[in-house]
Formats: sequence, C-alpha cells, structure tokens
Amino acid sequence: MEQRPKKLMEQVQDAIRVKHYSYQTEKTYVYWIRRYIFFHDKKHPKEMGSAEIEAFLTDLAVNQKVAASTQNQALHAVLFLYKHVLKQDLDLKVDAVRAKKSKYLPTVLVKEEVLEGV
Repeated sequence: MEQRPKKLMEQVQDAIRVKHYSYQTEKTYVYWIRRYIFFHDKKHPKEMGSAEIEAFLTDLAVNQKVAASTQNQALHAVLFLYKHVLKQDLDLKVDAVRAKKSKYLPTVLVKEEVLEGV
C-alpha cells in the first residue's frame, strides 16, 4: 500500500520526538509554527525566509505586545522548523523589533515585615 507523504506538522512532531524534547516543548513549538504559517496566510515555510520571520516577530512585539521571552520562544520554534525539519540554513540576520524585557523587580520583605502582616 502506498504511503502518503507526511504533513509538515507531523514532520515537526517527529523531529521533536527524535530529539527527545518534552511534550510541553512539542506543543509550544507546534503552536508557534502554526501561528507563523497562519500569519503569512498559510504560505509554505519553504517559500519564506528571514524577511517573513522578521515580520512575524515584529508583529508579536509591536501589535501583540508579547513579552521578550515569548518572542524568543516563537523565534526558536520557527528556527527549529527551518533547521531540523526543512533542513535549510537561514541567513540569520533577523532584525525584528524586539519585545522589551520586563523591568519588574520582585518585592522582598524582611522577616519583621512579614510578621507585621500576621
């Protein structure tokens, strides 16, 4: 019986499993790769490159207002797709607008301040 070629997302899942990445990483990478493809109107990633990655990441930072760590997660998912699934080396001069890193400093209380609240 003739086997059909695997769909792109099945290839992504296979590549992630071969590398023994966690199930959560698999779900996250599949999510971001889908978002990347849908952002570009379902254009196949083989037909895209650094300019499209840059546009996607810039949109995440500017319009979606994601955190820097979220933008990095999306970048690494898309890079995984190109490097390990499509076997393409990208000219990685992605000059996207980067999300700002949080300047949040946690509040640290001394023991006396904690006991005052009791």
